[in-house]
Amino acid sequence: MKKIRKVSAKVRRSRKVGLPPGSLLPMGEVKTVRTSITLLDYDVDAISEKTLTTDEAFKLMPPAQGRRWVNVYGLHDAALMAQLGKNFGLHPLVLEDILNTDQRPKIDSFDQYLYLVTRFFHYDADQLAISSEQISIVLGHNFVLTFQERQSGSFDPLRERLRVAGSHLRSANVDYLAYSLLDSVVDRYFIVLEQLGDDCEALEDTLLAKPTAALLHNIHRLKRESVELRRNVWPLREVLNHLTRNENNFFEPGTVLYLRDVYDHTVHFIESLEAIRDLLAGMLDIYLSTISNRVNMEVRALTVVAMLFMPATLIAGIFGMNFKTMPLLEHPDGFWFALGMMGGIASFMGLIFWRRQWLSRRSAD
Repeated sequence: MKKIRKVSAKVRRSRKVGLPPGSLLPMGEVKTVRTSITLLDYDVDAISEKTLTTDEAFKLMPPAQGRRWVNVYGLHDAALMAQLGKNFGLHPLVLEDILNTDQRPKIDSFDQYLYLVTRFFHYDADQLAISSEQISIVLGHNFVLTFQERQSGSFDPLRERLRVAGSHLRSANVDYLAYSLLDSVVDRYFIVLEQLGDDCEALEDTLLAKPTAALLHNIHRLKRESVELRRNVWPLREVLNHLTRNENNFFEPGTVLYLRDVYDHTVHFIESLEAIRDLLAGMLDIYLSTISNRVNMEVRALTVVAMLFMPATLIAGIFGMNFKTMPLLEHPDGFWFALGMMGGIASFMGLIFWRRQWLSRRSAD
């Protein structure tokens, strides 16, 4: 699994410069996950599950009868991937894309199979960060291959449904399994969306109560994550739109109806994500307006203080002029008279400021 934006230890594309097309050099983050392959053969009457050894994996072929789901965890065993590709007739460019785990969602159609790329997303509420994992799906006429970067329980609910005798997933063709995989991926998007929305609401409440620099940082972080999330999901909308047009022979008409539902969910997700992006943009505007208002209040307070002292400064300057004859200069009560004028004018000005609510924070509301 990798951060959407975070630069970490990874095999970069620059290493493939000059290599021929189809070269199996894993791209993306360097993984230490040991490759593991699970095999699930099933039909209406029976189901068989097994974790394959390396020798068994090298001999794995499409089923002679029934339906087969092969799930591969860990993608850095290039030799094993090459043998699987040879056994199932996968094009070298498909294998190259499977190992390059920074692919955008896409679809490639071949005579004997359909190749799909999508992504899982995981949300870390503590770090306010979204990580992603590439999921590659190969749909043949009687088999489905799935390739994941790491082992997870993302598709465990589908396995449970397959174990139920008489379930629609068990009795349907493998195209329905491929649909179920896509549906499971999109369903998880809404989990991320809900968590992201909850954090946005919490930030909004904090923003109205006490805006801080740390809050601004979190808003910017969530906005960047939402932009990256949309960038990774938008191509899936086009993939599903292509599948709903049923321009290939790998999905039955009945399954296409379900794919349209997944397409609708994806559109709804993107629209909801746009709403969150707009909310975050509005929060940034509110933060900047709040900070600007606070600065204006501080400047106003300093201005009021300066204006209150201006009459006193003027009077002190007048009585400090170097003239021998000046009214009240030698009067016994001249000093107190000058202080009285200073205090009276300052009090009068203070009353005016108070009436105009310049001395109250509520005037900013």
